[in-house]
Amino acid sequence: MKKILVTGGCGYIGGHTIVDLIDNGFDVISVDDLSKGSLRMLHGIEKIVKRPVKNYKVNLCNLEDAQAIFMENPDIVGIIHFAAFKSVPESVEQPLKYYRNNIDSLVNVLQCAKENHVKNIVFSSSCSVYGNPDSLPVDENAPLKEAESPYARTKQMGEAICSDFVKANAGFNTILLRYFNPVGAHPSVMIGELQEKPENLVPVITQTAIGKRPSMDVFGNDYDTRDGSCIRDYIHVMDIANAHTKALQYMLEQRNEKSSEIFNLGTGKGVTVLELINAFEKVADKKLNYKISARRPGDVIAVYANNDKAQNALGWNCKFSLDEMMDTSWRWEQELKKAAERVQLN
Repeated sequence: MKKILVTGGCGYIGGHTIVDLIDNGFDVISVDDLSKGSLRMLHGIEKIVKRPVKNYKVNLCNLEDAQAIFMENPDIVGIIHFAAFKSVPESVEQPLKYYRNNIDSLVNVLQCAKENHVKNIVFSSSCSVYGNPDSLPVDENAPLKEAESPYARTKQMGEAICSDFVKANAGFNTILLRYFNPVGAHPSVMIGELQEKPENLVPVITQTAIGKRPSMDVFGNDYDTRDGSCIRDYIHVMDIANAHTKALQYMLEQRNEKSSEIFNLGTGKGVTVLELINAFEKVADKKLNYKISARRPGDVIAVYANNDKAQNALGWNCKFSLDEMMDTSWRWEQELKKAAERVQLN
């Protein structure tokens, strides 16, 4: 079995990707310092795949600690790099923290890849690199706009660093995956998104529905959209996960045409905030307590993907519908509540 290193493997997308990689015959090791990730994610992964998964509790900003992982695992053939801070508001308040963590860790991972001849690297990027796009759906050739946050800027910089790295090092490959809005949980609901105070819309919806929050805000209903609320491209986390597996297979089978390639990961369908709420209410058979509030600074009005390139080159397709995204999100929230109740009883 080919061994893959997943950085940030105890995080939301990293954890689901480990499951998909193992389901597709890869051996996986994780590195996660658990500053944002959780051992609960690791335990859930192990339940699903029915085997232990090794995690190194290492901060990748420490080069020597990162190098030690590669020395211990000389058979790594590919890296998927998720490990990064990702809160937009926190990045605005603490930009240096984000630049130091997100850039230093990436540079160290690439240095280790070079030193150990690990030639295939997938970089976790974001549709935030597009800012407010000129036209929709947005494709990979769209010009990158001024970043709306230091977080988004670290993704733009990370893409440039990966591209420069492979230009200078013949034989190395990087694939840059630009996610739109990952949501949902593994269908088993043994793993899902673990955030006490989420900023993303779907966990805010489910926390409101279950009573963790008394109500929620819809920021703006006067945008130039179908119903006045912002439009996003929501995609199931397992569809995102599978694209990472396919991106690695693409490079390992030497099907990539260039040393650095970019792919959008979205469904290609824009959904408004109010449409998303309606989809949830239908699936959960529950009315949501929300109110319309003023627009929020920094919110992009509308963005959704053209995903033709990923479909054609990687042979990747979205398998989960919007209803399934909402269903797994809601069942995961209920699972979290049951787990919390069990802890209280004990």
